Amino acid sequence: MLFGEIAEYYSRLEATQSRIEMVGLLRDMFSRMDEEEIAKMVYMTQGVLGPPFESLQVGIAEKLAEDAIAEAAGYEKRDVVAAFRKTGDLGTAAEELSGKKRSRLLSYSKLSGMHVFDTMMSIAKASGEGSKETKIKGMVSLLSSASPLEARYIVRFALGTLRLGAGDATIMEALALMATGDRANKDKLERAYNVCGDLGRVARTLVAMGMGGIENFKAGVFSPIKPALAERLPTSEEILERMGGRCAVESKYDGLRAQVHFSRKEGRVEIFSRNLERITEMFPDISEAFFNEVSANECIVEGEVIAYDEVAGTFRPFQETIQRKRKHDIDEKSRQIPVKLFLFDVMYLDGSECLEMPYRERRRLLEKIIKGGRVIEAADRIIASSPKELDSYFEHNVESGLEGIVAKGIDSVYVAGARRFSWIKLKRSYKGELSDTVDLVIIGYYRGKGSRTEFGLGGLLCAVYNDATDLFESITKIGTGFTEHQMEDLWGRCKDISRKAKPARVLSQLEPDFWVEPKYVIEVRADEITRSPTHMCGREGGSEEGYALRFPRIVSEGIREDKSAEDATTTAEIVSMYAEQKRTKVKD
Repeated sequence: MLFGEIAEYYSRLEATQSRIEMVGLLRDMFSRMDEEEIAKMVYMTQGVLGPPFESLQVGIAEKLAEDAIAEAAGYEKRDVVAAFRKTGDLGTAAEELSGKKRSRLLSYSKLSGMHVFDTMMSIAKASGEGSKETKIKGMVSLLSSASPLEARYIVRFALGTLRLGAGDATIMEALALMATGDRANKDKLERAYNVCGDLGRVARTLVAMGMGGIENFKAGVFSPIKPALAERLPTSEEILERMGGRCAVESKYDGLRAQVHFSRKEGRVEIFSRNLERITEMFPDISEAFFNEVSANECIVEGEVIAYDEVAGTFRPFQETIQRKRKHDIDEKSRQIPVKLFLFDVMYLDGSECLEMPYRERRRLLEKIIKGGRVIEAADRIIASSPKELDSYFEHNVESGLEGIVAKGIDSVYVAGARRFSWIKLKRSYKGELSDTVDLVIIGYYRGKGSRTEFGLGGLLCAVYNDATDLFESITKIGTGFTEHQMEDLWGRCKDISRKAKPARVLSQLEPDFWVEPKYVIEVRADEITRSPTHMCGREGGSEEGYALRFPRIVSEGIREDKSAEDATTTAEIVSMYAEQKRTKVKD
């Protein structure tokens, strides 16, 4: 498919504020592609070169892009900079200058989508001496042949600012319509995506093998699985009622969630974060320990990495654990901050997928393969059949410096990528207050005023994620709790993905100074959840009231790098938390 045709679809996607129209456009575009082409174009539509665990980035900075645009269009770099300042978007600047080229190439070549993608891949892989020149040459070759509209999306893709607003769920719905004409089949695609973490692979399989191939998707080492997620309930009585009167109760460690893939035959260990990014190099001690402390030949296991004081025998704060997630001085940090990996599940073992096994069987297999040692242990747990047992274990964990507990259904399967009541976190609410934090998605920001003028950002408009509709619903404005460093960092990130029009997947009556693509997640604390005529969170059936947060403030160090927008607190969670909060107030 010609890239010019793809660019036309992208232009229409960018212009629409209707998710239904967006699904239709993607369906039409994907229906024109074969199995190899569709995989790469799904990645491109996601704004990436591959799945997150491959860590592929084009690696073009704004300055390099300005050089390439100038050379391809025959202008001075100052002309590109001036156009950039005028439009606020380097892709639009490239489009404008490409429309009045001064270079020797006065006509446009017909670029294919595959050629654009493959060239971007070559640019991404360029490294070492001369890589800067190689990257610029690759960009110039594309831009010299590109039409103005193509130039817009070539530059944006290279910079990582494609801004189409099409989330993974929207893409999967379009693929389901394309292949079967039925939106309901999106659930089957989603299951396959959750098992392999690679939407391009799912699309390629769908085109090559149909729904049969999708339904037969199996987990395998080095293709990370989207993690199962826990629901929340406020009391042990409600947890046990949900679990049928008896459940497993595990310690909830305040660390980094890690999924480890191990093959003894290949001599290989890979570690992935909760959003499937590869973090292997950050934990060499864990990789080494797998060969000595795990008896499996091949496995996918999941747990929490937490900093541990070996002398005192105590856990260390999350802020120390997160310091291990770095790219430099790793060996030194490994010595300064030793960690333990507490494993709580096994999803694949020695050639067999374990996702459909009941929890009790998965736990038995997990304990069987852990040999014991300094680094790797099984997460502590009990079997509880009374509220008293569950509450006592909760208090024990809190006193030990842990977050609390996670209750798990003894016969429950592992539901990849989904939030189910088969796993339940215990978080207490006191006197009707919102004692737990929530994870919110930034959907807009406001200009700084007064003393904040110099920072560019004065406040944020934030949303929760409605996983039933694939929409982000506004829930609060935040103007407090920022440090100067946070304001500078947040403004720098937000302005790079800002846009004039409201993104298609955002529901909000409030209009910020600048809209932002739903990408970044922050941790927020508030006094309580209230009903609101202003915000869209939880509005159903023509209701004039949604839900909002009272006195919200940011509490995290900054952006939650380990969470994607779709990992944010959900609308359903907010509704449930409000109902419990209201009930607690009545009791008081």
